[in-house]
Amino acid sequence: MIDDRTSASQTSRFARPGTGWTEVGRGLAEAAKAVAAHHHGAPLPSGDPVSVLSAVTEAVGAEGIPETGIGESEALRRMARLVAEYGLDLTHPLTAAHLQPAPLSVAVAADALASATNASLDTYDSGPATLALETWTVQSLARMAGFGPQSGGVFSPGGSISNLLALMIARDHTASRLGVDVRHDGVAALRRPVVFCSRVAHFSVHRACAALGLGESAVVGVEVDSHHRMIPEALESAIRKAGDVTPLAIVATAGTTDFGTIDPLTEIADIAERHEIWLHVDAAYGFGSLFSDRLCGLLTGIDRADSVTLDLHKVGWQPAAASLMLLADAGRFASLNRSVAYLNPDDDVEAGFSGLLGQTLQTTRRPDVLKVATTLMAYGRRTLGEMLEKCNDLALYAEQRIATELQLELVAPVTLTTVVFRYRCADLDVVNGELRRRLISEGTALIGRTQVRIPGEDEPQTCLKLTLLNPDATQSDIDALFDELLRVALEVESEGTDTQSEKMVRVSE
Repeated sequence: MIDDRTSASQTSRFARPGTGWTEVGRGLAEAAKAVAAHHHGAPLPSGDPVSVLSAVTEAVGAEGIPETGIGESEALRRMARLVAEYGLDLTHPLTAAHLQPAPLSVAVAADALASATNASLDTYDSGPATLALETWTVQSLARMAGFGPQSGGVFSPGGSISNLLALMIARDHTASRLGVDVRHDGVAALRRPVVFCSRVAHFSVHRACAALGLGESAVVGVEVDSHHRMIPEALESAIRKAGDVTPLAIVATAGTTDFGTIDPLTEIADIAERHEIWLHVDAAYGFGSLFSDRLCGLLTGIDRADSVTLDLHKVGWQPAAASLMLLADAGRFASLNRSVAYLNPDDDVEAGFSGLLGQTLQTTRRPDVLKVATTLMAYGRRTLGEMLEKCNDLALYAEQRIATELQLELVAPVTLTTVVFRYRCADLDVVNGELRRRLISEGTALIGRTQVRIPGEDEPQTCLKLTLLNPDATQSDIDALFDELLRVALEVESEGTDTQSEKMVRVSE
């Protein structure tokens, strides 16, 4: 690496193909050494959040951009040390809170390659190779979903944006079918537009409706069964009861965030077809099931969707973000098309100098496809499927372990890799919430939490959640996690209402 301004004048500061990329590799190697030397060896650093965040801020120094730098190598070493001492370790077997897996090494290397090229996907002359790679990757994943040759898709910054894009296209397609030009007249020209989804669908559906000018009140929540799956009969009833409205889309969920459950896609597709309503499947979590021979049947019916969201930074083990929105008919991107003189004039497009500007809300767009294409090429469908199956096996083992503990209660059966449960006690909400915080503050384990409507109870209850996406973890790791959880739970319960959080409040006062 260039270590000071004198050497920088003799060696390029920029990541030039070839020798410049070699310097990038050396920089990463230096950073890796610093991380190895200072890594805390736990899921998270121990300590309360205020102390941890303050320590990082203090180490960075006074706010304000310095007049002179400290050199590239020193800056990298300093940042590497900070993330090593105070960051998250997703490879730790007791890190099991979120849909946030450790990324594959080959994907991380390819992601650095994407950064080094700094290509964009909007026009041909912004990065030709990555244009071809995105087309290949999109078509390959579309085929896996069961879509035909007329399908298409685009990478996006995340599942929430993929859902937004899908609902925008659904709105435009529905409006066009009704003879309404929403690009010119806006959504006011539509008669009470609504979107149907289950009441446990991802909150990004509500956000998308707000962003599209429909308002969150445009979302019609549909009741779910005891396994948190949309009830087709309830959907049919909701459509009939909606009255004089314009249905823009039905959103089915393939892999709910809290439970990993999958709506009955075939039955929902039948309803969508019968009522001529766009069907979007939010498979941000569940799409990876298609890698697995054992689990792919869970997504039967996804091939009948008009659009699909998938996140390979979940089941796919990619650095974030690696989300895609697939369309069964790529022609429906038409409403996004724009002709811009400085980017894609008509004569350039006719000559083949086009790009993907007309398939997204973005202009400059990072080539996230590089890491995905590299991973698919390196491992193939079968290996990725086996990785998911190992995680599913861990979740099933955790389910069995919960069944053996009198103090634990399983809240929802395992579908994919998520396990929802709670610690039984008199003050459920307080103890379960504090239990999770105590595990995090002690740096011993990272688990998630949520609220669930449990039959027979008046209000949603605080529950604990494991999201198991580490195929290298073992049953022994699961046992160690529950052993530690039960130890801390007894400690918290014995303290009664005098919890750690309340102590912190009194100290601050």
